[in-house]
Amino acid sequence: MSEVSSHAPGAFCWIELATTDQKAAKEFYGKLFGWSPSDSEMGPGMIYTIFKLKGCDAAACYTLDAAKMPGVPPHWLIYVASADAAASARRAAELGGKVTMPAFEVGDFGKMAVLADPTGGNFCVWEAKSNKGIGINNGPGAFSWGQLNTNETAKAEAFYTALFGWTAKTGSGGGMTYTEWILGGKPIGGMMAPPPGLQVPAHWLAYFAVVDCDATAALATSMGARTYVPPTSLEGAGRFAVLADPQGAVFALYRE
Repeated sequence: MSEVSSHAPGAFCWIELATTDQKAAKEFYGKLFGWSPSDSEMGPGMIYTIFKLKGCDAAACYTLDAAKMPGVPPHWLIYVASADAAASARRAAELGGKVTMPAFEVGDFGKMAVLADPTGGNFCVWEAKSNKGIGINNGPGAFSWGQLNTNETAKAEAFYTALFGWTAKTGSGGGMTYTEWILGGKPIGGMMAPPPGLQVPAHWLAYFAVVDCDATAALATSMGARTYVPPTSLEGAGRFAVLADPQGAVFALYRE
């Protein structure tokens, strides 16, 4: 478990759940990961919940506005730290990405932009002010890995390495090709193509560290989660599972 006081540009810095049932989501993730919710008003009738783990910000959630975001399903969204959110958005567009929402101020907390890579994977950039981002990672209940799933891995690699200065390290093992994203000499996430025949849009998948992947997956299932990938061992790389919470937001568990 690591406490974090700041995030270097290019690092994953925030993780946010958009859900159709905020109350149910708070109960589900509180029991699953030991998170404690802290609610704040973000507008008339709108509540933003920050999940706390060991007193540190671990994640957040809010209720989807069906009128403003019609057809958007519940989902987890990953933020990447930027020294200049507006410049990152401009650069993303130059590299073939989409600027869904140009950079805008979020009170005195920071500045953000909502983007999509050329393959369709959605993410945000965050220019921190008073809110530096998640304060804990890589421990039980905390965010530990960001993975892009896309059929156009070469296009995505060119985009993200140019935008964030990541290094891409690709290898094959167990019949699977996998790319690691490296920042500052350390792996921070990865990328892979979905299995043949599985038609899913490009998306980022958030991994959360757990002590026992099987037990945590079983607990999630008992609370109404759906299993996409049951607990599975990776040779020399731990054990993982991919689930969807009761509202449909997909996430992953990981135990080293």
